[in-house]
Parts: sequence; structure tokens; C-alpha cells
Amino acid sequence: MRTSIATVSLSGSLTEKLTAASRAGFDGVEIFENDLLASPLTPEEIRARCADLGLTIDLYQPMRDIEAVPEDEFARNLRRARHKFELMRRLGADTVLVCSSVCPLAVDDDALAAAQLARLADLAQDFGIRVAYEALAWGRHVSTYDHAWHIVETAGHPALGTCLDSFHILSRGSDAKGIEDIPGEKIFYLQLADAPLLAMDVLQWSRHYRCFPGQGGFDIAGLVRSVLHTGYDGPLSLEVFNDVFRQAEAGPTAVDARRSLLVLQETVGIAAPPASVAPTGVAFAELVTPDAEPLSAVLGALGFARTARHRSKPVDLWQQGEARLLVNTGTAVRRDGTGLAAIGLESPDPTAAAHRAEALLAPVLPRRRALEDAQLDAVLAPDGTELFFCATDRPEHPNWRADFADTEAVPAAPQPHAARIDHLALTQPWHHFDEATLFHHSVLGLHAQESVDVADPYGLMRSRAVTNDDGSVRIALTVGAAPTDDTAHAQHIALATDDVVAAARRFAEAGGRLLPIPANFYDDLAARYEFADGELETYRELGILYDRDAHGEFRHCYTPTIGRVFFELVQRDGGYRGYGAQNAPVRLAAQHTARRLTGG
Repeated sequence: MRTSIATVSLSGSLTEKLTAASRAGFDGVEIFENDLLASPLTPEEIRARCADLGLTIDLYQPMRDIEAVPEDEFARNLRRARHKFELMRRLGADTVLVCSSVCPLAVDDDALAAAQLARLADLAQDFGIRVAYEALAWGRHVSTYDHAWHIVETAGHPALGTCLDSFHILSRGSDAKGIEDIPGEKIFYLQLADAPLLAMDVLQWSRHYRCFPGQGGFDIAGLVRSVLHTGYDGPLSLEVFNDVFRQAEAGPTAVDARRSLLVLQETVGIAAPPASVAPTGVAFAELVTPDAEPLSAVLGALGFARTARHRSKPVDLWQQGEARLLVNTGTAVRRDGTGLAAIGLESPDPTAAAHRAEALLAPVLPRRRALEDAQLDAVLAPDGTELFFCATDRPEHPNWRADFADTEAVPAAPQPHAARIDHLALTQPWHHFDEATLFHHSVLGLHAQESVDVADPYGLMRSRAVTNDDGSVRIALTVGAAPTDDTAHAQHIALATDDVVAAARRFAEAGGRLLPIPANFYDDLAARYEFADGELETYRELGILYDRDAHGEFRHCYTPTIGRVFFELVQRDGGYRGYGAQNAPVRLAAQHTARRLTGG
């Protein structure tokens, strides 16, 4: 199906919005009135610009407070409408959106509303324009789609139809199944927006918190199926009011928007991108650093051994058990401190995974490699992390491990501290959080868990984990407390261990330091839970945090931060599914304290 986007969904000037929509692959746009009024271009120039970009102008919006008003007021409305229809003819738009009235003068009279909308449609028809009547969820007398359709049906005018908006329908809890009773030819337009499930005034909810399909909690796919059942053949169009999107760069937002519609079309069965190929494990995590010495010291204390070196690049492989870390000290790496730059994801079919990623608009990374290096497919995540699709030690696929030559490694500890990577935590730029969730779900095939809020001493952070079916791949996505907050640059690697107390002791004995945790935390633990004799004292001594859920227990501790990265040792018992979010405020406060003390 054709896809469209309202210019209000993107930031920037009208020209910037149109360019972003075109580059993202949209077929058309809705021109929001305020964008046109603020543009230095004439309607004719905007029309030409859209044509040059391969965009149709599918809708002009909105026209407000038209119907069910006293006759003298309606006469003024018709005069206003005539001017708008003349402008639309210059613009080349043939459909106008009319929102149900919120005017204090409007009366609760469906017959009058139908009659006046019919007169408006008479005027529109003279200009070759159709009127799409939409029920605002906060409309004064008309606030549901079925009520709006009743008025349109009563008017019985060929140039008058209805516009269906998923936010206005689903935010009120209306049953979208009833849409199937509307003739498809009378649905003049379909606008789509998702939203998180919030308990708040619907107008504020609408104006600030809408998001793209798949990023919120609404059943957008079910609504679209009902619309398609009517025979509707117009575009799928996005109309999203969102404070973050209005401040983010238009280009990436438009790509995120188009990706949401591609996934939606796949979900409802009207498009078939390459099938999803979920990763089955973490092959490696790559750290970049301008100074390998501090990182090497921590890795050694954690039980890792430097086992191999890349044949053509300054990259070392550190390994224990199934946990593999690459340390890159090349001149091309970022100079702003140690950071997590790339993740290798084990895939049952790396080529198919890359094809799906490309089809869903993920940036494919060109790779600088020597002739003999393994040819790995890689894409860029919204936060800039490079994601490689790997098939470690499978001869039928290129093997990244073959690029490394074994070294004379220091023998690993006889009792490894950790067996594998439990999860990776990536803190997102503040304007990429919802995009990152959709990306990891749609492109990588990971399941998004519930979003949680975490109290940082300097604000509130949001976190949402994505995981595969068996938990062998877990990525926690977090957005910082504020756009300028230093915590927005923190990342960490969690290492799984069967005995976190023993691992913490071995780390300390090898010269490692664990993040100090305030004594007040352990006083609270003693009040909340019962522990075996000496258990809580051990946790207090080592800085181990504790949590439990309905499935099991979680014990974990942290290293200090090196550059922009720190490590976590975690022990899951009895099927614990979380990430210790209950303890995150304590950990964040401890990290802030450590930074102040060290001047970092």
C-alpha cells in the first residue's frame, strides 16, 4: 500500500520535512497548515517541490470548528473554507481534514451537523476537493468514530466521507471491529499513531505522547485489519504529535516512521519483507579504547585472558568460557574514552538476517577489511552501535574467529569468574529510545519487555529490555535522565557467573575494585528479606546487590567505570527474569559518588 506521513510528525522547516519523507521512501505527505503558513515557499512552489521529490500531497489539514454552529457563524466558516479550498487547488491537494468541533458555540444536533457538512462538501466539490470528517477524542459533541460516521451517512454527500484516526479511536477504548460496517469508499483517509498506555487527559496524551506503530501499547494492526476489510484502498498515513520527534533530526525520524509502516504491513499480511531471523547468542562485544592498559587490568582481574590478536588490525581477543571481548586500540577508534562500539550476534543465517535488516532500512555498514578477512554483514543501530551477524565456528559461513591468530596467552584462572555474557546495556541518545525499541524488535527479531522507570539522583531514566526466546541474547536499552546528562553515555557488559560471591572475591584478590554500595542499602535488605547467617554481611563487604522476583533470585555487583563502560557480575537463580531494576537507583547514586571522588 502507499505510505504517507504528516509534516507535523517531523522537525524542521517544511522543505526539510519533505526531503526527509522522500528520502525515507514515503509516497506522499499530509501538509499541516502551520507548516505551510510558516514556509517562505508559495503553494505552487511547494507543489513543485513535492513533485520533484516524488511525493503526492494526500491531505491538507486541519480545518476546525465548522459544523453544528449558528447560521451566522457557519456563514463565516464557509467564507474561511472557500479561501482554504482556493489554496488547496494551488497546492494540488484534493482532500481536506475536518475535525469534529470543539467550539463553545457548537450544539448537540446531529441533523444540523450533517446539513452543514453537506453544504461544506457542496462548496468543496466545486473545487474538486473531498472532505474527510474526523472525530476528535475530545470533540465537544462528536468524539467517537461511529458517531462521526453516522453524521456523514446522514449527510449523504458524495464529496463527504470520514477520516479514521487510530489514536482518537483506541485512546477512548472504542471497538475498532465496528469499522468493518463502514463502506470502504466512504473512508476517505486513514491516520495512524500508537501511544504508550497512560492515565492522563486525552488531549495532553495526544499532543505530546503519540509514537509510531509498534512503539506504544495500542493494537494498531487489529485496527488496520478492520479498515482493510472494508475495501479501503487509500494510503497508510502517520500523524504523530511527539515532543521528542519535534526536536530530533528529521531524517532518522522519517526512516524510523517508514520502518514502522513496513513492519505494520508485514504484521497485517499486505507486505512480505525477508523473514525475521532472531539471534541465538552473543558472539562477542567489541570495546574501543585509546589506552588498553586500564581496561586490560580489569579484564585480567575478571578472569579473562588475551587469547588471540587480529591478523591485520590492532584488535585483541580476550576470552573466558563463552564470553568473548574484543579490545580495539586502532587509530580510527573514538578518542572520548573506552566505549562499547560493536556487538557480534550469533545468527542461524547471517545473510538472511542482513537482508531483512536492509529491507527494514537499517544502514548497512561498509567494512574496511583485508582481502583475507572474513566477510561479515553488519548494520548500524540507532545509537551508533555496530551489529555484526556471525556464525562462529560454522564452516558453511564466514567465521570472524578465523581473522585472529592465537597468542601466547596467560593461562585463564582455573575457576573462571564468568561463563558467558548475560546481557549488554546500551544507553541511548535521549531522542532515539522509541526508535531503538522498534529497531531491535523488527530488525533483529527480539522481544521487547515492559518499559520501567529508574530514579537517577539527577532525574528519571527509562529502561526497556529486548531479548530472544531463551534469554541467550539480552540487551537493556536505557535513555538518560536528560539530553545533557553524563549517564546518557554509560554502557555496561554483564557477565554471568554461577557464584557471584566467589567471583567477586577472586576479582578483588586479583587487584580489582568493586563499586562501593552504601550501608543503608543493606539495612533495607535486612528489613525486606531474611538471609542465612553471615550472608548479608558478605554482600555488604563485597558490594553485592540482591533482588528477587516471582521466578528466582538475582545477585550482582559492579566494577568502577572505565571511560564510558563498566562491568557487572551477575548470578541468576531459579529463573529470575529481570535485571535488578529495583537496585538501579542505588547503583546510579554510587556511580555518581565515585565520579565525584575520582574527578571522572
